[in-house]
Amino acid sequence: MHLRLISCFFIILNFLEYIGSQNASRGRRQRRMHPNVSQGCQGGCATCSDYNGCLSCKPKLFFVLERIGMKQIGVCLSSCPSGYYGTRYPDINKCTKCKADCDTCFNKNFCTKCKNGFYLHLGKCLDNCPEGLEANNHTMECVSIVHCEASEWSPWSPCTKKGKTCGFKRGTETRVREIIQHPSAKGNLCPPTSETRKCTVQRKKCQKGERGKKGRERKRKKLNKEENKDAIPDNKGLEPSRETPEQRENKDKQQQKKRKVQDKQQKSVSVSTVQ
Repeated sequence: MHLRLISCFFIILNFLEYIGSQNASRGRRQRRMHPNVSQGCQGGCATCSDYNGCLSCKPKLFFVLERIGMKQIGVCLSSCPSGYYGTRYPDINKCTKCKADCDTCFNKNFCTKCKNGFYLHLGKCLDNCPEGLEANNHTMECVSIVHCEASEWSPWSPCTKKGKTCGFKRGTETRVREIIQHPSAKGNLCPPTSETRKCTVQRKKCQKGERGKKGRERKRKKLNKEENKDAIPDNKGLEPSRETPEQRENKDKQQQKKRKVQDKQQKSVSVSTVQ
């Protein structure tokens, strides 16, 4: 009985020594992996190393590795930097790099902004936009093609000719419309915004003040003519102006003809008296 108790005692003692040796070897391995592990870290780190920076983060912070030359340093941030997306796990929150063609992303399968040379469409970065879409070089996205849209035609204008609405039978009339949606690069072009057609009206005489351009021009010329006529001086009672030799010769001939006529008339009168 005593021998059994002694043997059991040694068995328990050996088991306790074995557990102690396992715990000591685990502590030595941890010290070899992180010889400078510290619990008094700054910058949001829960644990840190002088060589590797943060090894774990405080709750709600994201762990991300930043490359400095050939070395990677762990840092803890409240949100992931551009080009990374955050994932929360029970034991750690970490930032993962987006795909190579993504500038920013929501997760590994959904990009929110593409790098230069790529166009965003449904979370993916494409070299060319799918059929039925066009590239917007301002937002770097694939967008729907927009066609031109015009308003309804306005009523036809009154029939006119050379700016007047009277004094003619055939003229022209015009109607217009507005562009309410300009097209995108691949959209249909806009139609004409004005139309003109010939028209016929019943001729009517222009009222005073309704004369067109020609009527106003004729009135102006008439007024100028009257003003020039009034400006010519009356030569009655004044000495005649100098005459040219030709004018004097013509005048003399007319006077000679006149005298001959008068002489004939006098002779005819005297003959009739003698009889």
